[in-house]
Order: sequence, then structure tokens, then C-alpha cells
Amino acid sequence: MTKKERYQHIINYFSENMPDAETELLYKNPYQLLVAVILSAQCTDKRVNLVTPEIFKKYPDAAAMSKSTFDELFPLIKSISYPNNKAKHLIGMAIMLQEDFGGKVPLKVDELIKLPGVGRKTANVITSVIDNQPNMAVDTHVFRVSARIGLTTGAKTPLATEKQLIKNIPKELIYKAHHWLILHGRYICTAKKPKCDHCGIKNSCRFYK
Repeated sequence: MTKKERYQHIINYFSENMPDAETELLYKNPYQLLVAVILSAQCTDKRVNLVTPEIFKKYPDAAAMSKSTFDELFPLIKSISYPNNKAKHLIGMAIMLQEDFGGKVPLKVDELIKLPGVGRKTANVITSVIDNQPNMAVDTHVFRVSARIGLTTGAKTPLATEKQLIKNIPKELIYKAHHWLILHGRYICTAKKPKCDHCGIKNSCRFYK
């Protein structure tokens, strides 16, 4: 099977079986999604969704968050991984949104990555989820699954993975393909023991063969 054929088989499968794939983080606007994605680094979406309702209640927008202190915010996120850094990042992010972006979340990757706690992956998530931009966020699931099933070869970094994926996936599907790969990695193509018996793309998978 050529790489082009593999991509086509996998895209066809997910288009048919997961047409409405989307993030599992709960949010109502770009600000809430940005907070949730910053918190989700090296933490499960499930855990993040347990703590964000209280955060959004206390800090409904960037203006409110920018006036918070570390001591006020930390208790709300102490059950999340790396709460010290994330509390500082959230407050810094909100202050910069207020000062540089009029309190609104920018939807350009090069502007988003200026915000504290926002790297390329987070910026790609925000722009693809909110605006359907053709940006591929590569987390541990996307990185692992892409290499395992054979969508990428020799990619040693998330950026290398991102470049190979966006080169081979139709532009209009990139924002959706991000969720296909994450959800597949989260529930089927798991890290330690992939559930190949339950996998709908095993016949196109390099690892399975």
C-alpha cells in the first residue's frame, strides 16, 4: 500500500464513521476554550472539564481573570497537572489579552503564541476549533498514532509530524483530522496496548500488518 492509498483509506473511514469529530473540552467561547486548552497540557480533558465550570463562573472573561491573583486562582486548579505554572500562565495570558488584544482571543497562530502558556500546539487547537483553520495540533496522541499507522515516517518532533500531515491531508479536512487522530489514540490506538480488534483502519495500518 502506498502512502497516498493509506491516507485515502483512513480519511474515507473517518469521514464516514466520525464525520462530526470535535474537541471533548467543554467551552462556550474562544476565551473559555483557551483557558481549557492551557489547562489540558499533560492532563486529561476529563479532569479539565471538572474544574473549568468553577473557573468560568468566577472569571467569566479575560478582564475578570486579569484581575485575579495566584493565591485566588491556584486552589481552583490544584488538581490539574503543573498548577503553579498554569496559574501564572492563565493570569499572564488574561493580562496580555486585555492590554494587547482588547480582551479578545486573536485567531492567528503568530499572535496566539505570544500569550503566556500558549505554544504552537495550543495555537493550532484554538484556530482550528474556533475558526476551522487548516492547522494541525500535534499532541502525544496525534504524534504516536500518525507514526504507528504509517501516516508519518521518521518524524522525530511534533513540528515534523505536523508538516507531514498537512502535506498529505486535504486542506478542508485538516481541522477535523486533528480530532480523528486524537480520539482514535485516546480510545482505540492506545499507547501501551492498542485495541486492534476494535480498529476500523487496521487493514490500512502499518503497525497491524
